[in-house]
Amino acid sequence: MLRVAVVGSGPSGVYTAQSLVQLEPGVLVDVLDRLPCPYGLVRYGVAPDHEKIKSLQNNLRTVLEHGRVRFLGGVLVGPGGLSTTRLRELYDAVVYCVGAATDRRLGIPGEDLPGSWSATEFVSWYSAHPDSTADGFVLGARTAVVIGVGNVAVDVTRILARGAAELSPTDIPQAALTALAASGVTDVHMVGRRGPTQARFTTKELRELGGLPDTEVIVDPGELALDPGCLDLAALPGAQRRNVEALRTWAALPPRGAARRIHLRFFLRPVELLADAGRVGAVRFERTAPDGQGGVVGTGQFEEIEAQLVLRSVGYRGVPLDGLPFDAEHGTVPHLAGRVVREGRTVPGEYVAGWIKRGPTGVIGTNRPDAKETVTSLLADASVLVRDEALVRREASDDPLTALRAEGIEPVEWAGWEAIERAEAELGVSLGRGGVVKLPGWEALRAAVRGAHT
Repeated sequence: MLRVAVVGSGPSGVYTAQSLVQLEPGVLVDVLDRLPCPYGLVRYGVAPDHEKIKSLQNNLRTVLEHGRVRFLGGVLVGPGGLSTTRLRELYDAVVYCVGAATDRRLGIPGEDLPGSWSATEFVSWYSAHPDSTADGFVLGARTAVVIGVGNVAVDVTRILARGAAELSPTDIPQAALTALAASGVTDVHMVGRRGPTQARFTTKELRELGGLPDTEVIVDPGELALDPGCLDLAALPGAQRRNVEALRTWAALPPRGAARRIHLRFFLRPVELLADAGRVGAVRFERTAPDGQGGVVGTGQFEEIEAQLVLRSVGYRGVPLDGLPFDAEHGTVPHLAGRVVREGRTVPGEYVAGWIKRGPTGVIGTNRPDAKETVTSLLADASVLVRDEALVRREASDDPLTALRAEGIEPVEWAGWEAIERAEAELGVSLGRGGVVKLPGWEALRAAVRGAHT
């Protein structure tokens, strides 16, 4: 039997496990995650009101319940946990699917003022990520600025404008629901430095903004006109054309006097966050213009938008994993078809898939072919991994779980995760919300797991 560890239980990790068991009948796969819960960003990144996307968990669940796949949660790989060297000793091969764990920064004055947050911090809060300790996002805020025009920016904009009645049936944690229900935010400005034809949001996500109750979307027709691509819709690819059509529709509508307003702004580059009484009070932007080569240049004209809350959504970035090489420029692990490259050569036994392999690009489905490429490389190396005694450091019958427990690591197995699911269903009933409500924080998750063993 070939024993493989997959580090990370998000889509890339689960698709890697799926490809392994589909392509090789003689493989056992342990999917490790530092959290006691599987599914990665499908659980802790997809907005609570996107139930269709969240239902992908059912497909991922089928893989993790496969007879030759085992989920081992609560296993930290890296400093303070299991070293990559030790992991390599326990398994014939290791595939790292650790994603892109941090945000890109704006690099402008005032970025760290109170009231300025990364979009990831806000998403973690409303997704009940156990690492999330921040709160008070909307407290005292009337106007919010979301910097970025990707799907994450659309998500956080939509959640800010959602009413409690629409969020209550979702799995949003109770504390976030209570805070958003009391929110005084009436205006959300979503701002991009380039034009609408270069925005990263998808049409489906964009159009959802127009369907929010008692909320109107405001688009400046003058900013649409600045984009040369908007002048000839017939020449645009389908997705870009549909985006511009939606924006044009909103730009032509008169004000309705709705309780909340979403302002979609373009060709504005943030240059400074301005303080007011020690907190963020406004964002200063420079007007940009197309440079004719797909980028923009500053025009020297400036505009300030009031904001008591700023959410920065300008992309994710991978972080180094202790023991693995790292390309700091791209935020990825150097690889060749998924094989980790050390000092210019590949070493059989170490692999990457997902965002840590290719960077934070694509949609969830992009991880399928990405994972298959890596697994194909791994299986091509299988004969070397099994035959080369310099790499085989264990008896074929040894179970890595036994070794982990001997070293004081007690993984959360599938029964522990199922106990968390039951506790979240019970919480939803007790709160009268009708569905599952996520447990808040590490201790609540650990208590649920302990309940499975009593």
